[in-house]
Amino acid sequence: MPSSRPVSLTARALGAALLLSTVPAVAATAATQGPSPVASAAAPTVTAAEVMPHLQALQRIADHNGGNRAHGTRGYAESVAYVKRALDRAGFQTQLRRFSHDGKDGYNLIADWPGGDPDHVLLSGAHLDSVPMGPGINDNGSGSAAVLTTALQVAKAGLKPERHLRFAWWGAEEAGLVGSADYVKNLSEGDRKAIDLYLNLDQAGSKNLQQYLVVKDEKNGGAAAFKAFENWFGSRGFATFDIPLDSSDTESFGKAGIPTSGFSSGVSDCLHSACDDLANVDPATQATSTNALIGVVWQYAASAATARP
Repeated sequence: MPSSRPVSLTARALGAALLLSTVPAVAATAATQGPSPVASAAAPTVTAAEVMPHLQALQRIADHNGGNRAHGTRGYAESVAYVKRALDRAGFQTQLRRFSHDGKDGYNLIADWPGGDPDHVLLSGAHLDSVPMGPGINDNGSGSAAVLTTALQVAKAGLKPERHLRFAWWGAEEAGLVGSADYVKNLSEGDRKAIDLYLNLDQAGSKNLQQYLVVKDEKNGGAAAFKAFENWFGSRGFATFDIPLDSSDTESFGKAGIPTSGFSSGVSDCLHSACDDLANVDPATQATSTNALIGVVWQYAASAATARP
């Protein structure tokens, strides 16, 4: 497990948010089923109706908190509380990792699915914060919702993966990748080496989709994951274009030598603006992006955990 110190929910705003947060009924499907080996089951497919409620919840949180979910605000605290409650109900082991930036406390949310080889970790993540100028529903509520939906599908299936599955929601990305950089900085050498692969989603529901922008990390050994996403999209008729590591939180992991991939559905006209709201997300693209992450997570969860991919 990562070596940075987990933090109890003592902050007033975060504690209140945890009490007030609500989640869709799908999150209540905790892992009550017996675990099934992931290799024996095809990856599930979700619809927009299973993903969009999370974005609607994040929009409501922004609406009630000055129109944003930025670092150090109650809007961010309530966003973290919403995601954490869904994961807790689904049977994940969750931790909040506190960091400080610009005189304000920030939080990364880490969720581990029980089982799998702890020496071979598949980590999927997205930043949860918005800019102060808007609600950040595409950037990056969309990536956060896709990662959350993927985690909840793992719980719904009761998976028993070969690799250990970990999911993360980063704080203060908009302030300069602060949350993910803090997480990586505080990993012990053993914890860092245990992460076989990091997958990142940033802006997963862009309208007017032209091509998927897939992170290609040949330097650290992430080329196979890039190919997995490229194949997933290509087999369904979607064009792809490769982008470098420094496009999002992937940079924090790439700098540490951790194999990395992930994707974006492109930059919207409302980037970092008040109009980055629910109307700025295409439900069909959001569903496609979520299913792409589910498919690749299932693929890597099932593969033999003998070495980094």
